[in-house]
Amino acid sequence: MNDSKYIYLDNAATTPMDPRVIEEVNKHFKETYGNTSSLHSVGQKAGQVLLKSREIIASLINAHRDDIFFTSSGTEADNMAIFGVVSRNKKRGNHIITTSIEHHAVENPYKESEKTGIEVTFLPVDKYGLIEIKDLENAITDKTILISIMFANNEIGTIEPIKEIGAIAKKHDIIFHTDAVQAFGKVPIDVNEMNIDLLSASAHKLYGPKGVGMLYIRNKGVREGWGKFMDPLMYGGGHERDMRPSTVNVPGIAGFAKAVELAKEEMEEESLRHIKLRDKIIKWVTENIEDTYLNGHPTQRLPNNVNLGFKYIEGESIVLDLDMEGIATSTGSACSSKTLDPSHVLLAIGLKPEEAHGSLRVSLGRFTTDEDIDYFLEKLPPIIERLRKMSPLKKGVKYMFNNKEHK
Repeated sequence: MNDSKYIYLDNAATTPMDPRVIEEVNKHFKETYGNTSSLHSVGQKAGQVLLKSREIIASLINAHRDDIFFTSSGTEADNMAIFGVVSRNKKRGNHIITTSIEHHAVENPYKESEKTGIEVTFLPVDKYGLIEIKDLENAITDKTILISIMFANNEIGTIEPIKEIGAIAKKHDIIFHTDAVQAFGKVPIDVNEMNIDLLSASAHKLYGPKGVGMLYIRNKGVREGWGKFMDPLMYGGGHERDMRPSTVNVPGIAGFAKAVELAKEEMEEESLRHIKLRDKIIKWVTENIEDTYLNGHPTQRLPNNVNLGFKYIEGESIVLDLDMEGIATSTGSACSSKTLDPSHVLLAIGLKPEEAHGSLRVSLGRFTTDEDIDYFLEKLPPIIERLRKMSPLKKGVKYMFNNKEHK
């Protein structure tokens, strides 16, 4: 690895904590150590921090503070939403609608639910990763209790038509959950305008601490009458109003709130900067490296996501070679990147297995600079050329790169 320079371009997997967030977390580790359930002043001080954090996080999505329930992760929030709705609604119906490109934190709970008699419809997507609204409407039955569709895909960055999906769910009186882990803090979200009933998010995807997530539960409807439409997954103390018992991680939650506060202030400017860098990568690579293509929608995608396909080579080799040059990237979801199976997302958008293996995800972050991207574009072409010369998939073909400046 190049020790003199290391560039982190895997912000979709996780983000480094913002120094301002670290300062906030450290302050509360020292000062706010009380249990929020305690009646004494130390506990009540922690309770006030918790209340303020709820307000800050709720404001990002135009929610009420009481609709925010803290968890240990986005994965726990997804599981809590899915299994909670399934448990409470067994008499009402046994049908769920989701997509073929969900994160494993959603996909696997549904596969487990199928073992208990729940019927799950996995909607197909087009070549960009978008669902067809008509497919969603056609899939609805009188037994449908939940629609769960991710806000934006973690691998290819495509943003789904969430507002239209929410309108359909509301029209049919079906609970609508969205895994917004990748989108939260990067693009505007309004749970009321979009008719979202349940929303999952995670702190470490927006420069906050790991080990903290949240589930938004709409007050009128999903949680009306204290869990009318959701059962808790765990039972214990009365923390999080009986929906998620466990002593509350106040320092982590305060850090989550600080990260949200910063995202709210800087989202617009940061998004514009990321889009400029994102589009620079897409344009330069697809124009200057042969047999290369973009995965996901060209414009309806997260500001910081680039997913490129390179024919005749494997993405894992590209990632390892880039790492040797001091650049961190990935082939897709960090939760499954150590497996040898091709990405289920790339297969779902129509790629062949050998094509799916040739993907590279570049995800930009708050600390990514223009110089970082120039360095990446300098180091990438010779790596692709060398790997293709070695590739058994298409021997005897010399790959040339246009001699153009990328700056």
